[in-house]
Amino acid sequence: MAEQKVERKDKRIIVENVRRVLLKEYLMNETRRAGFGGLDIQRTPMGTRVTLLAERPGLVIGRKGGAIKSLTEAVERQFKFDNPQIEVQEVGAPALNAQIMAEKLANALERGWHFRRAGHSTVRRIMEAGAKGCLVIIAGKLTGQRHRTEKFKAGHIKYCGEPRNLWMDLGFKSKVATKRLKKVVKEVKRLGVDVDVDAEGGDGA
Repeated sequence: MAEQKVERKDKRIIVENVRRVLLKEYLMNETRRAGFGGLDIQRTPMGTRVTLLAERPGLVIGRKGGAIKSLTEAVERQFKFDNPQIEVQEVGAPALNAQIMAEKLANALERGWHFRRAGHSTVRRIMEAGAKGCLVIIAGKLTGQRHRTEKFKAGHIKYCGEPRNLWMDLGFKSKVATKRLKKVVKEVKRLGVDVDVDAEGGDGA
């Protein structure tokens, strides 16, 4: 009996996590023009509070709140969240938001920018905004038929462990609408991080 309860609990957790991932993908697609910057979902006694970060929150809210009302109704209807309340917050520094910058990089590639120009330009913009470090990964058929991966980085990067979870912001864009590119991944190190540097100039990761 105890094992069955644990199994049912595990299934509920899996179903809930899948539903949250699907909601994030849906809102990412629906608010793409507004500059989707992230999502936080919390259960409250009044229902489900969804905090959405956007570069241009006015586009999410719409005229007289019409757009956000329609979005809330769609979330409740399609994802069965209890009394969802969507709150939109403006991203203070878009260049330090990994998801927004991943979208901008993907858009540049779709417009025909060479991947090296787009990668270096993105890294430079992020570092000029005050990031401690930045890693951009572009993967796909970049110049020919063979799949390849190119990395562009600057500053100090944490690659693993708890420091990575605390100090690195991850953004991604997959299935970019071009024949040669499949995925864009970017990591931006948050501001105010004290990084240990070893004697050989490493990043202490």
